[in-house]
Amino acid sequence: MCSFCNLYYHVHLSENIFQKQKEQPKVPCQMEMEVDRISNLPGHIIDKVLSLLTLRDAVRTCILSSKWRYKWVNLTTLVFDNQSVLVSSQDPTIIKNKLVKIVDHVLLLHNGPIHKFKLSHRDLQGVCDIDRWILFLSRGSVKEFILEIWKGQRYKLPSSLYMCEKLSHLELFNCLLKPPLAFNGFKILTSLDLQHITMDQDVFEDMIYKCPLLERLTLMNFEGFAHLKIHAPKLTFFDIGGVFEDVNFEKTLLLSTVSIGLYVNIGNDHELILGTTSKLIKFFASLPSIQRLEIQSFFLKFLASDMVPRRLPSACMDLSYLSLRINFNDMDECLAALCILRSSPCLLELELLARPDEQPAVKVPAQNLQEEDYKSCFFTQLRFVKIAGVFGVPRELNFINFLLSNSPMLERMSVKPASQDVGWELLKELLRFRRASVYAEIIYLDP
Repeated sequence: MCSFCNLYYHVHLSENIFQKQKEQPKVPCQMEMEVDRISNLPGHIIDKVLSLLTLRDAVRTCILSSKWRYKWVNLTTLVFDNQSVLVSSQDPTIIKNKLVKIVDHVLLLHNGPIHKFKLSHRDLQGVCDIDRWILFLSRGSVKEFILEIWKGQRYKLPSSLYMCEKLSHLELFNCLLKPPLAFNGFKILTSLDLQHITMDQDVFEDMIYKCPLLERLTLMNFEGFAHLKIHAPKLTFFDIGGVFEDVNFEKTLLLSTVSIGLYVNIGNDHELILGTTSKLIKFFASLPSIQRLEIQSFFLKFLASDMVPRRLPSACMDLSYLSLRINFNDMDECLAALCILRSSPCLLELELLARPDEQPAVKVPAQNLQEEDYKSCFFTQLRFVKIAGVFGVPRELNFINFLLSNSPMLERMSVKPASQDVGWELLKELLRFRRASVYAEIIYLDP
């Protein structure tokens, strides 16, 4: 029995028991004339019920009654995932044949438009049958297309995908993108999610440029291009993690949420060329509307690899949330962090995550920041601070002390050490620090 049938059965079973206690037994002719509630549900209710079920359960509703037999064929959303396609065998050939058979069967019987198509099964590989399905979809009005290839090599997308002119959301995992020369872009695409993909440098730049309405862009673990040229006037959300040499925003005046991680230590990679101008200034110059910023992995080190100004030319007036992955033992990174903090007068929430692979297991002598480095930096709006992965070295403690003594509105600061070995000493230092806010609460978290 499907989930809908089970729910319907239990609800109406309790109703019938209650009614039978009050009503007189019905004669046979009256029972025959009783309305079939399931078969006579309003159309919009049936559509809502089907939309809440997995595709597998939606298809199984055909056994409810003759009127339900072909209701599912009008679904506008088709999701083929682990819940919709159950395969008990471990044989790759059997899995592939069953999956292909199910998708073919559904598409053959389907009637009407398909607005969303998702193919994501843990045993899915890049088979040629996917080409047929994409060609079928390209002849319709598909708006959301999600393809996740979890096994095997990169799946080369067919040219028919680039003919889906009505796409508003495109999500690809483990794919190779080589659009035809005649590709004019996805003119109404607003969301693009590319993970574990391969594409050439010019293809990447051209695709972003030819999506004029793009609002959300996610890039994770990509190959084939290293220079991130983002020309997207409508972009508001940008999430990236991978190996790249530079990032250049063009006309991204609306970009408000950014999470960026560089998965390579530039100190050990001599191929990354350092410039003569400030990377910090260049990066923030294209983000006048930034509200939430996460700088992950080694990207702060990248920004601090050349001239670090004391303050950015233009303050980040809208920045309310900032997360920094930082090596406190790197003077340049600390100065870069201070530069960003000085330029964020409206900051409400701050997160500092120490990189554990670069932190020493024991305290070692290190050049501390001077008193003038901490001057002219007050956080009149800062409410919450989260610090994690610290070892209690002098520069970390000085940074924590600096935040406590310059945040008059601070409500809570949580500190989580990297290991239990330094916990007690760190706790004693935290209790010793003065606080500018009488309401500030320091919370120590066990590692």
